[in-house]
Amino acid sequence: MEAPGADAAGGLETSTGSARPDPDRVHPTLDDPVARALSEGIGGPIGSHAGRHRWWTPLRVVLALTALCFALGMVQKAPCYENTWSDNKGRYAQMCYSDLPYLYIDRGMVERAWPYTDDPATRARFDVMEYPVGISYWAYGTAWVTHALVGVPVLAERSVRPLDELWGRTDVQREVRGFVIVNALGFAALALLAAGLLTRVNPHRPWDALPFALSPALAFTGLINWDLVAVACVAAALWAWARGGPAGAWWTGVFLGLGTAAKLYPLFGLGALVVICLRERRPADLARAVFAAVITWVVVNAPGFVTGPDAWRVFWSFNSDRGADLGSLLLVWSQVRGPVDVGLINDISLAFFAGWCLVVLTLGLAAPTSPRFTQLFFLLVAGFLLVNKVYSPQYVLWLLPLAVLARPRWRDLLIWQATEVFYWMAVWWYLGEYITGADGAQSPLYWVAIALRVLGELYLVAMVSVDILRPGRDPVVRVPLAQLPVRDAAELS
Repeated sequence: MEAPGADAAGGLETSTGSARPDPDRVHPTLDDPVARALSEGIGGPIGSHAGRHRWWTPLRVVLALTALCFALGMVQKAPCYENTWSDNKGRYAQMCYSDLPYLYIDRGMVERAWPYTDDPATRARFDVMEYPVGISYWAYGTAWVTHALVGVPVLAERSVRPLDELWGRTDVQREVRGFVIVNALGFAALALLAAGLLTRVNPHRPWDALPFALSPALAFTGLINWDLVAVACVAAALWAWARGGPAGAWWTGVFLGLGTAAKLYPLFGLGALVVICLRERRPADLARAVFAAVITWVVVNAPGFVTGPDAWRVFWSFNSDRGADLGSLLLVWSQVRGPVDVGLINDISLAFFAGWCLVVLTLGLAAPTSPRFTQLFFLLVAGFLLVNKVYSPQYVLWLLPLAVLARPRWRDLLIWQATEVFYWMAVWWYLGEYITGADGAQSPLYWVAIALRVLGELYLVAMVSVDILRPGRDPVVRVPLAQLPVRDAAELS
């Protein structure tokens, strides 16, 4: 509940019915130099007599901008939608590629095949979904919704035709478009949920979620794959931990377990909790979170494992057996020096990440004050991505909710996002063979894009690390002078 006299926007009511800025809420134009500079075009920083709209609360503004950003991302995919992703060159030239339409057919969603069936005929016809169960369930469920909306196909007639004939069929193309639309609407709901939860992590800083809502990475990569399922779970875990208490720890574990059932990286949130709970002597909260995460993960995985243990194991074997792939520094290495043994790649990646985790643990324990959950979580996920065997363009979404809360500074986030956008363009040029040499040789431009992406990420890692070591520099901890009473600001300046 809000205190009497406080409106929903976080301002304090005046006798005229307008509102003046809430002194307990951080306003971006007073706190962030870039936000202050950008605000000059629309009236300048908020002042002490600024009015507030009763309906347009920070939450609603963030949600509206998230919806607009995601809608622009859907429009950006329109060229591929119009030709049902059948133009192999156009999907890269127009940068509108998505995994969804191809996996709809190749993984059996076109015939509503249960992803974890061990039926020999189904397994001979379709490849197993190479994702954790959360994504497989989502894809399977949206296939059913698609058929309910577009029209239920005659599966007996369809199943006797070769897969390569399905792409050219009008009914299948209609289903592919419907499948993409159903998933896009679901992703939009997940993005809105994540944005709303991010505004609630720190009640005094709801505007920290704004870079998430306006992120070009969200617009450009949100429809490539199903990563937003895990992103929403991570945002929920951040919100739950911020609530505090035993219930907050339980729910944090539940959401991390759900996220790990969709993508592996939410598991690293438990590593961040280990550091915090060691520093703050909260073993009970750590035990609650870990127990809830494990139980949730087991329960969610049970249907897939019970109905098809061999198909369930494919995700684990697929990731172990694959070599260096898109976006990875290890791919650059293998292209420069020649083929590299997969076992060596696995060992290098694992050794680096283990060392990275030790560095984060040391950093967290050596810090003057206990680091924030988002800071440690961000550092662990960033380390995993830096030398992972594959760094697909949509993996930027893994970092996005963590980055905007770990380092809520527009300058730093824009620098990082610029490198991600450049890589997002370069990867399509690379896949479309627009930047290869005349003799078909690899172009260094793609290597440059990978390097810039890594440097942008390392820059943000450095900023967050300095904030941990110097808490007075952390924007979330530090109180901006512009928001203090005049007397206190003068004393501190």
